[in-house]
Amino acid sequence: MSISQLQGGYKLNLKIFEMLVIAYLLGSIPSGVWIGKLFYGKDIRQYGSGNMGTTNTFRVLGKKAGLIVLLLDMLKGTLAACQPYLFHVSINVLIIGCAAVLGHVFPLFAHFKGGKAVATSAGILLAYNPGFFLVAWAIFLITLYLSSMVSIASMVGMTLITILSLFFHDSILTTIALVLTIFVFYRHKGNLKRIREGNENLVPFGLYYWHHHPKK
Repeated sequence: MSISQLQGGYKLNLKIFEMLVIAYLLGSIPSGVWIGKLFYGKDIRQYGSGNMGTTNTFRVLGKKAGLIVLLLDMLKGTLAACQPYLFHVSINVLIIGCAAVLGHVFPLFAHFKGGKAVATSAGILLAYNPGFFLVAWAIFLITLYLSSMVSIASMVGMTLITILSLFFHDSILTTIALVLTIFVFYRHKGNLKRIREGNENLVPFGLYYWHHHPKK
């Protein structure tokens, strides 16, 4: 192998490392915490479920703040995963995007205690395949409407996306989707316990909610 080839390989590896670091730092931005403190004077980790993610932001700060945090958390994943396109580096965007998920779950800027990474994972999928992202979003919304539980919608959505990825014949997509699904289930272990006990938090709409809270 020539010196120029070694130098080229070194530069490529360095660029990939830089992208992974940037992706992790993007993922580490605690959107919910910063929005809550800056505009509402609240640390959402002290309220509700104690989670810094989108769902708890909706619950503690309301729809407007929740929507902003949802978009920001998705944007973290999308921007992180788009780096190979921006820097013209030949590496699967999903691999770089995973560093953003790691950052969201173990954020440098929030004492390494983060969220469940569902929105950030969706943002990565948007960068990888916008059409597949729309399918994933549709699955999530339908499941949310049926169950009235964000936790179930998240876990069912990730599971079905993993199954559907098999039809793309993309081993990297399937592998990463499977790993993220297992991780999402692990992060929702508390929710699974509450679901079994029948006291999981419900969103104020959907078939399950209306069944248990009939309109008078």
